[in-house]
Amino acid sequence: MQWASEQQRVPQIATRLGVAENTVRNWLHRFNEAGLPGLFDEDRTGRPPTYSPQEVSVVVATALTKPDDLGLPFGHWTLDRLEVYLNEEKGIAIKRSRINEILQAEGLRWRKDEHWFGERVDPDFAKKRGSLPPSTRFHQRGAPS
Repeated sequence: MQWASEQQRVPQIATRLGVAENTVRNWLHRFNEAGLPGLFDEDRTGRPPTYSPQEVSVVVATALTKPDDLGLPFGHWTLDRLEVYLNEEKGIAIKRSRINEILQAEGLRWRKDEHWFGERVDPDFAKKRGSLPPSTRFHQRGAPS
């Protein structure tokens, strides 16, 4: 506003600030209409949040809980299983895509090779399974001598 009061033109102010001329005009107009209060951001309209913070908390807590601990007949979550559980057991009408968005916003990611959060379902699985046979057998090249 000081530069405008010093008779600097909108293009000069816009260049000094590194913004578009329309932005400068908008702020000058708001200042001329309302004074300093006109420079504060106005409330923004928009759709209110669909899910309350409590519901988001339930989504995250459920995803981080082992399904076995909830008496469910499977050892890991999928987005489909979370969707069904949250809809039927927790009464939260939510789609799998929104569940994924919420979890990603919390910094949680689905593992590429596994489909659950937290620790492995059975950390001793490899020991219990034992060694695996090689996937291809060794073949000698050429005829044996």
